[in-house]
Amino acid sequence: MIADMVARGAAATPDKPALIQDDETLSYAQLDDLVCRCVAALKASGIGKGDRVAFLGLNTIDYVILLMASLRIGAVTVAVNWRLVPREIAYIVKDGGARFLLTQSAVLDNALAVRAEAGLATILLGDGDFEGRATFRQWVQGFDPDRSLADLADGDVAVQLYTSGTTGHPKGALLTHGSLTASLSQGRKIGEDWAAWLASDVSLVAMPLFHIGGTAWVMQTLNGGGTGVILAQPDVAVIIAAVQKHGITKMFAVPAVLNMILNHPDAQGADFSSMRVLPYGASPIPLDVLSRSMQMFPNAQFVQMYGATETSGTIVYLPPEDHDVAGTPRMAGCGKPFPDVELRIVGEDGQDRAAGEVGEVWVRAPLVMAGYHNLPDANASAFVDGWYRTGDAAYVDAGGYLYLFDRVKDMIVSGGENIYPAEVENALHHHLAVRDCAVIGVPDARWGEAVKAIVVLKDGENADEAGLIAFAREHIAGFKCPKSVDFITELPRNPSGKVLKKELRKLYWQEGERQIG
Repeated sequence: MIADMVARGAAATPDKPALIQDDETLSYAQLDDLVCRCVAALKASGIGKGDRVAFLGLNTIDYVILLMASLRIGAVTVAVNWRLVPREIAYIVKDGGARFLLTQSAVLDNALAVRAEAGLATILLGDGDFEGRATFRQWVQGFDPDRSLADLADGDVAVQLYTSGTTGHPKGALLTHGSLTASLSQGRKIGEDWAAWLASDVSLVAMPLFHIGGTAWVMQTLNGGGTGVILAQPDVAVIIAAVQKHGITKMFAVPAVLNMILNHPDAQGADFSSMRVLPYGASPIPLDVLSRSMQMFPNAQFVQMYGATETSGTIVYLPPEDHDVAGTPRMAGCGKPFPDVELRIVGEDGQDRAAGEVGEVWVRAPLVMAGYHNLPDANASAFVDGWYRTGDAAYVDAGGYLYLFDRVKDMIVSGGENIYPAEVENALHHHLAVRDCAVIGVPDARWGEAVKAIVVLKDGENADEAGLIAFAREHIAGFKCPKSVDFITELPRNPSGKVLKKELRKLYWQEGERQIG
């Protein structure tokens, strides 16, 4: 049961630090007390099983208190991306049906802008008073602890997280108590030391908590009885300092963050010896970045993670034994399925593809979401006979290892040839001057679409369009190579580190033409 994880920690190790943020440290006993007081406060506000409570803000201990209290009473937490504009925030809060919102001063204006449209009855600030009301923590401490647990079933929704929304409106993925329990148990089923969540672990919670990578990470930490160090934002200098100050043993990082750590002056000579396990994922990683990261964190076991919000997190992993600083063929892939996870590679004809053949990844597992909130058409499209369609194009080798090509929707069709941007991006990443790049399809009168590379150069390095195109031709077939190259200073990314290709395409596609995420 996930609803009682804090109570279990308080019973086993009451004085052990559970959460740390800035100058605040909460023991498991203190955290459990606040969670149970929050249970009473929510109930007094008329919030019960199945009701939605929303959070809008940067990473904070207050969110964890609200999340854990909501789990105990069977309420559903809806964490909202604080970077969204009011129109987008209003859509999510209204779609979710939340009437209670916990927020922060930094984004209060946006919360107030959507209050009427979204139907919010209660807004509380975590870091100040508002309209004469107490802060969230003061409000919670005004109630006696309520240690009751709702009658919960595996099918009850626990968390409603919204997808990136790179195409149209975001969709609310319904993650249940059962799916999250299945997700949290995967490490134990593998049985390896690196996969275990230990009471001695000190994990860094730097991924946004409105993302599955943040919420699941803090839940894993508390479920294992460890200590979580929460950062408001994934600032690279703060990450480097926190690893050394707190002796961080576990940290999930997206490739963009690893790349920034490698190139940050504070990382040179830093002591990263405490790092025991370093999972990474959410977007493709260049082999050079991975190899250099393994050298920078010499004691860490690196594990690639592949999954989605809709799968409650990770479904495929590349274990440490398949990593080597010199590179291995399997480091180009995502790895193999977790226990209890079934995968299929399915073609456009609905038939399974043979080993080595590219198709769409379909998954069936207890950790898959119950569906999208109030979207029957989207659910009908996403599920086929119990299998969830990920929208990712990949193939499986003879050993059962998954190799991701790209999003099916991102595939470029040029002159009748299917081109996967990730393959082109991987080729360009081998160029010594390239720090980052993205490949998209742009309009072409002759071929329908043409391959365009958008490149970020390393500081102090030089490269031109002709040189990069020629370099690509040395690594991939000519028809896959960029026909043009643009240079920018930074790629737009969402909070999980994925490149916002829709934003890049807007520069080249007219309204009404190809507009996909």
